[in-house]
Amino acid sequence: MFKILKNFFDFCDAQDRKRFYSSIFLSLLQAVFEALKIPAIACMVTALLAQNVTAKTCLTCLGIMVVSIIGSGTFKAKATMLQTEGGYSTCANKRMQLAEHLRYLPMGYYNENSLGRIMSVTTNTMQNLENVATRVVMIVCSGLLTTAVITVMILCFDWRIGLILCGGLVVFFAVNSGMMQASASMAKQKQEKDAALVAKVIEYIQGIFEVRTFRLTGKRSRDLNTAIDENEHANSAMELRLIPFMTLQSFWLKALGTVIVLVSVLLHIAGSMDLMTAVIMIVSSYLIYAQLDNAGKYSALLRTVDVSVRQAQEILATPQMDITGKDLQPAHVDIAAEDISFAYEKRRIIDGISLRIPEHTTTAIVGPSGGGKTTLTSLLSRFWDVDAGKVTLGGTDVREYSMDALMRNYSFVFQRVYLFADTIANNIRFGQPDAPMEQVIEAAKKACCHDFIMQLPDGYETVIGEGGASLSGGEKQRISIARAIMKDAPVIVLDEATANVDPENEAELMQAIEALTKEKTIIMIAHRLKTVRDADQILVIANGRIAQQGNHETLMQEDGIYRRFVESRQEAASWRL
Repeated sequence: MFKILKNFFDFCDAQDRKRFYSSIFLSLLQAVFEALKIPAIACMVTALLAQNVTAKTCLTCLGIMVVSIIGSGTFKAKATMLQTEGGYSTCANKRMQLAEHLRYLPMGYYNENSLGRIMSVTTNTMQNLENVATRVVMIVCSGLLTTAVITVMILCFDWRIGLILCGGLVVFFAVNSGMMQASASMAKQKQEKDAALVAKVIEYIQGIFEVRTFRLTGKRSRDLNTAIDENEHANSAMELRLIPFMTLQSFWLKALGTVIVLVSVLLHIAGSMDLMTAVIMIVSSYLIYAQLDNAGKYSALLRTVDVSVRQAQEILATPQMDITGKDLQPAHVDIAAEDISFAYEKRRIIDGISLRIPEHTTTAIVGPSGGGKTTLTSLLSRFWDVDAGKVTLGGTDVREYSMDALMRNYSFVFQRVYLFADTIANNIRFGQPDAPMEQVIEAAKKACCHDFIMQLPDGYETVIGEGGASLSGGEKQRISIARAIMKDAPVIVLDEATANVDPENEAELMQAIEALTKEKTIIMIAHRLKTVRDADQILVIANGRIAQQGNHETLMQEDGIYRRFVESRQEAASWRL
């Protein structure tokens, strides 16, 4: 129990940890004021036994009780506020730390680890800490401190009852330890099922179009229902596993209180304990039971807190790419790769590629699916680090740049565009949140999206759905190009940017791309002949190697992959219905 609490406090930032420590100190003061009820009762019992109850006695007892109630309530309120602030602040800070940490992890991490697990940690896990940890830490710490103070006071009144209480507490904590061990394995299983459920929900929602198109609703629904059932079973199993321990804890505390009452009565009858002390012992037994019973029941949730902390720590402990380079600004943006290789899960994807992309030129990358085209562009822009060889920008190894300094030189337009659930203006100025509206409108006009934006209900202030769900594919693509125009980076990477665009949007999209790429260094992955043939150089990638290299004219003179690619496109273009 104490180890888990320490691990949680270590997980908190310094300021939040200070809040929790302050709240524990205030909880101790609360326990002291709570224990003042005992001398108030002792004062009244003494007066009753002496048959000397006066107005002064009543006022004294009342005064002590009022001080006890006000002091206890005040310190409890302040401690609760500090712990609540600490809990919410900790989770907010850790969410931001996780986001910042994930930003610099190798892209391969997201293939090895399911999106569901990452989302579960950043949402469910953090929410567990936010909602559960604050209450659990508060109740457990308050219960333990109050019990400790009352135990000390009982020892001062009568050491024999004090020893009985200490022995009973040893048994209680032994039972509690067993509950914590039982909770350990179940808590981890519960978190795994939570992550699996989130993954299935995401998979089902993202694939709903395919599910309905291929009439897989029943099968996919069964998979989702299975994940829901397993999650329900894990939660129920955890509760059922802990109920016997919680029942035993509660029973033992009641039994301990009964034993204290019985022994106090017997000692008084035997003449070795005065009536006043016996009454104080009986009252104290109930005070201990109420506080410790709550602490014992809630302590079962400490394992959930512990597992949540460990899951967040696992992500934060995942090694990042080396981002501690220098804040460099290249004199030019020539890009070169020297005998680079890269493997993923023991499968070599890039195998000894060397190339050079001069500044202000266009390089088209073509080739069969799975040949390594996207991986090559990821290595050139350092989404991954090469296993061997090196990639340079402006003659400097990309690993010598800090990640932010390197990314200043690249803008990306992907085949699948992601827009955030925010206004169109904020999506365009995503990389420059403080950019004025005039600059946003100028970028939108260059990207040929100003006209359709102005037709929306709120223009640039129109809030679009998550992922840009309320816009067409061509509209989303042009907004992403406007975003890239705003960034104004010298190197533009286009990954199948026009692959899924309908003919009605293609002309405007090509005009937008032309505005984006003017006087830039362009690296494009493309399958459309018209976007390839005008490139300064064409790289044909197959099986992780450069199979052919040259411009359109020279490659058409060779009997190779590129000529067959062009001929197949021309043949397809000649088809008529």
